This record gives sequence, C-alpha cells and structure tokens, in this order.
Amino acid sequence: MSDELVTVATFPEPIEANVARSALESAGIEVFLNGENANGMIPVAFTSQLQVKAEDEAAARAVLTAAVDTPESMAAVTEAEMAGEEVGE
Repeated sequence: MSDELVTVATFPEPIEANVARSALESAGIEVFLNGENANGMIPVAFTSQLQVKAEDEAAARAVLTAAVDTPESMAAVTEAEMAGEEVGE
C-alpha cells in the first residue's frame, strides 16, 4: 500500500476547499488540504490543494463530481437533519 498523495482538486478560496473536504470526509475518504493557511493570508498568491491517497483517487473524484452535479443546499440538509432523514435520498 502506498502513502503517495494525489491532488484531486485545487481551490482559490479556502471555504470552497473546506466544503469539498467535508464531502470527501463524509464519504469516508481521508483528506489532506495543502496550502489552506497560506491561501488565507495571501489569496491571490496561493491555491489550496485537496489531496487524497492514490488508492482513493477514483472514489474522491466521483464524490466531487457528484457534489457538483447534484449540490445540496444548506437549507435542505438542515431540514433533513431536523426531520431525522438521511441527506441525499
């Protein structure tokens, strides 16, 4: 098993990177966010790189693609959680 990391997405804004990180973590994928703090200090100079283990790359890309194709609104997620429903059904 390799500990090699691959970048699956880059983000100019730390907030966007954290949303994507949350989606991957919710799917059980271990995530590393490189450049998060540097980006917050000088946004135009750096991007945040979302990285996963090489063996998780395909799954991570699928999760990110699904999040873009069918985004959940925060209101819908909150309503589902309050109703005790599974989000994404």
